[in-house]
Amino acid sequence: MNFANLLKPEAVKVLTSASSKKRLMHDLGDLAESAYGVKSSDVLNALLERESLGPTGVGHGVALPHARLEGLDRVVGAFVLLDKPIDFNSVDRQPVDIAFALFAPEDAGVEHLKALALVSRTLRNAAICSKLRSNPNAATLYTILISDEAAQAA
Repeated sequence: MNFANLLKPEAVKVLTSASSKKRLMHDLGDLAESAYGVKSSDVLNALLERESLGPTGVGHGVALPHARLEGLDRVVGAFVLLDKPIDFNSVDRQPVDIAFALFAPEDAGVEHLKALALVSRTLRNAAICSKLRSNPNAATLYTILISDEAAQAA
């Protein structure tokens, strides 16, 4: 499992419009639809349903929303950097400005967990998050995620 297999460059975006958690989930749905062809409303509903089980804001300004969806043949992701942090009911009560959403097929087993572990481990690294926050350009964000993974593996 690696970021190059998980994330398309077109699934990375800087958001200026997210003013609430629900708006962010809607934007993630739109991003998943354009990058992976899944229906935006299905993504939104699945993310909100998962979020109702407990918040996916993991702390330090990072959220890892995730859901299982019909129509996928593998685990995929979408990354957003918010220009203004939003309340996300995170475990540390800090607002979120980095969100990496994961979408897995309905029958995904261990691959979903491996992807979640990869993303979580990467975004727990304060240096990587600092680089992401200081580069509000989608292509640069994608490159940071891909290259930092390669550096960690070396």
